[in-house]
Amino acid sequence: MTDDIFIGGGGADYGTQQHLSLKYANRHGLVAGATGTGKTVTLQILAEGFSAAGVPVFLSDVKGDLSGLAKSGSETHKLHDAFMGRAETIGFTEYAYSAFPVTFWDIFGDQGHPVRTTVSEMGPLLLARLLDLSEAQEGILNIAFRLADEEGLPLLDLKDLQSLLVWIGEHTKDLSLRYGNVSTASIGAIQRRLLVLENQGGAGFFGEPALELSDIMRTASDGRGQINILASDKLMGSPGLYATFLLWLLSELFEELPEVGDPDKPKLVFFFDEAHLLFEDAPKALVDKVEQVARLIRSKGVGVYFITQNPADVPEDILGQLGNRIQHALRAFTAKDRRELRQAAETYRENPAFDTEAAIREVGVGEAVTSMLQKKGVPGIVERTLIRPPSSQLGPITSAERADLMAMSEMAARYDKTVDRQSAFEILQARAEKAATEAAAAEEAAEKASAAVREFNAGRRYSGGRVARSTSRRTRRTQDTLGSAVATAVLKELKGTTGRRIVRGILGGLFKGR
Repeated sequence: MTDDIFIGGGGADYGTQQHLSLKYANRHGLVAGATGTGKTVTLQILAEGFSAAGVPVFLSDVKGDLSGLAKSGSETHKLHDAFMGRAETIGFTEYAYSAFPVTFWDIFGDQGHPVRTTVSEMGPLLLARLLDLSEAQEGILNIAFRLADEEGLPLLDLKDLQSLLVWIGEHTKDLSLRYGNVSTASIGAIQRRLLVLENQGGAGFFGEPALELSDIMRTASDGRGQINILASDKLMGSPGLYATFLLWLLSELFEELPEVGDPDKPKLVFFFDEAHLLFEDAPKALVDKVEQVARLIRSKGVGVYFITQNPADVPEDILGQLGNRIQHALRAFTAKDRRELRQAAETYRENPAFDTEAAIREVGVGEAVTSMLQKKGVPGIVERTLIRPPSSQLGPITSAERADLMAMSEMAARYDKTVDRQSAFEILQARAEKAATEAAAAEEAAEKASAAVREFNAGRRYSGGRVARSTSRRTRRTQDTLGSAVATAVLKELKGTTGRRIVRGILGGLFKGR
């Protein structure tokens, strides 16, 4: 184990060795340059150097070439003589071919062990970035996460989130009173984005077992750091998923790792290839998050290295924190290219031996303009450097060799099989089934009760007792009415002239009889 990593030879004849100090390796770095200038090989030799120093590495393999780290270089390779000549030129006397301990990962589970996280661990901010949601839609997503916490609904995979959004859509009226307007149109828009993500193969990224950070921070039995390679050639077809995953991983490291100050060497080095994808069309809140992580994560022993074509792809606030720099050639074909080239040159500590701007434009393949942090974190003077040759195989290994390495890895038993435990989907489904059962029972009880009431009412309406009493009342009422009418008529007659005559006749007859 050494205190630094050999990068290459600098100076006029490339005889001055250039090193990256492990003590300042967690101060982050930048590897930049146009396509075809040697960035991938530089990334490969950096991974080799960190692994040899006992530092675990996580990197993304965009083109598939970095899988060669798992296999030793060969004397039969067509570039063997060129590599040996370069090693002699730069004074790399310890150069030898060697394979390195590698673990392959793949979000889709095809070219590596599956990499998963849960929806809850991803969080609403990164998920909204992944789905490219509007502000209103992101607000509903925040409500969904809040409800999941309050209702005890674990959000593990996409179907959990989809079922929760359905439940929210069914209770929009009640939820709007508490959380503000909850639009069913916005819920529908989120569901469509989730469907697109699912069709792109992103559904496999969410679930369990979720990736344990300790599994990417391991060392091999011989003390070398494990090199974790994320297969990204297929993943680049979904650049949003690629960028969001790497940012999530960086955020998890930031949140879970303890503070260690300035260690003698990093606990992990994280390479972010195609870094421009992270910042393209990114909202300010997300860029601020990246800046915060980049500024603070070094105190947790993690070094972050951005790999991109042009330094201008990285925001200035983040670029200013990248102390170790390897700048391959930049091409200046337009006025904008020349301005960016000038700006890139101005960020280096000048070397009176050459013009930095001209050097960046003129360096050949395998060469770079380098500046590494020195004592007390001071940037070193810029040097024109010939990068050292790799010890591992240049180019990818075969599919059969990859499959053999995956089968022998201890990570296969941990991550290759998916686990689907009870979560929001199953809980809400059980609640819906219970509610449906209770509703059916209530409806059946209502139907039975309704039949009994109808029978009781029918019995009251057509019973003989009721008819007799009703007829009796009507008869008496009729009789009473007729008697009253006759009595009234008789009384009226008696009061009249005829009545008086009758009375007098009757009385007269009576008195005459006496």
